[in-house]
Amino acid sequence: MTDTSSPDQSENVLQIPVTTIDNREITLGELNAKAYLVVNTASKCGFTPQYKGLEALWQSYHEKGLQVAGFPCNQFGGQEPGDEEQIAAFCETHYGVSFPMFAKVEVNGSDAHPLFKKLKSDAPGLLGSKGIKWNFTKFLVDGQGKIIGRYAPSTSPADMAKDIESLLG
Repeated sequence: MTDTSSPDQSENVLQIPVTTIDNREITLGELNAKAYLVVNTASKCGFTPQYKGLEALWQSYHEKGLQVAGFPCNQFGGQEPGDEEQIAAFCETHYGVSFPMFAKVEVNGSDAHPLFKKLKSDAPGLLGSKGIKWNFTKFLVDGQGKIIGRYAPSTSPADMAKDIESLLG
């Protein structure tokens, strides 16, 4: 019997199907970037103001090849209770978010989205932990799908700028 709960080690994170917040299925690779910043987000979290920093990164580096990808998640303290329409409206109204947002996902457990299973497998956390500890955990991925870094929720988006710049050439 094949174990389908763990990600295929040969699978590229850029080829895993994801659903946009307006319900279109795409892959991150279709966004055709030199660097991807994948973040699990929430609207009612102490780290929610990071949306502003993520948007600033997007505005500064999008033209040079950065894609920021926000994935709402309600697994941590029920801090993302809304549906996709409510989440999109909140992000735009409160933080001017214009970077791509995706449908709500689970990032831990048996129902974790395959993208996050692969990200966690390829870039474990502190002490080799495979789990995501909280909202606004960030993964930096290069244009070929290699995971370059994993950043804690407390890491400010601005603190990742040098790592992003190194991927953009």
